[in-house]
Amino acid sequence: MKLLQIVVLSLFVVQPLFAGTISGSVRAQGKDAAGDGADGGSYASKRLKFAERINYDEIHPFIIYIQGKVPGAVIATPREAIRQKDAMFVPHVLPVMVGTAVEFPNDDPIFHNVYSKTDGSEFDLGLYKKGEQAHAYTFEKPGEVDIFCSIHARMNCIVLVLENPYFAVSDSHGHYSITNVPPGKYTLVAWQERLPKDTKIIEVPPTGNVPNINFVLGPKNLPRY
Repeated sequence: MKLLQIVVLSLFVVQPLFAGTISGSVRAQGKDAAGDGADGGSYASKRLKFAERINYDEIHPFIIYIQGKVPGAVIATPREAIRQKDAMFVPHVLPVMVGTAVEFPNDDPIFHNVYSKTDGSEFDLGLYKKGEQAHAYTFEKPGEVDIFCSIHARMNCIVLVLENPYFAVSDSHGHYSITNVPPGKYTLVAWQERLPKDTKIIEVPPTGNVPNINFVLGPKNLPRY
């Protein structure tokens, strides 16, 4: 009887026989001496003195993911949600796997609209407000999908559609961890919407973890002063 119970339970637990954890940190870095002065130009004019400059220390989150398809990966397509709250999309960035349906519930007592013009992922969910049925869209094509509200200018978000379940969102300190990764050689990508992405080739051994895979993202090909 006990053997039968073990066999039955094993049918519902689908995991790689061996798996590792990839971990590390990601941070953003701007160009040195890009502020006021001879190197960075002058902000003294009335038109430019209120120009808001990026604080690279405050940029987050980062998405870290394995690029492409992973043989033997456990495929699951859960239902996710991006809420419309205080005339904003929350979260602003959502990584999902191909085939995932994302709902867009409206928590505001005003109408919102959800639409995208991204090639291959065009949709328009129409107008609806709090209390009405949340509309959803299933993302079938990998890549970045830009989403907007046709009524409110500052409402926008990104769904990052990936080809496998091995991805993570960094915490407020830039730390991340991707668990249960099957053994193999992979291209690991660090992504942030405002910065060029970066990649590293890594190898997950049959036993053990892959720590300290760190990234520094920043603008590239800037002029040298």
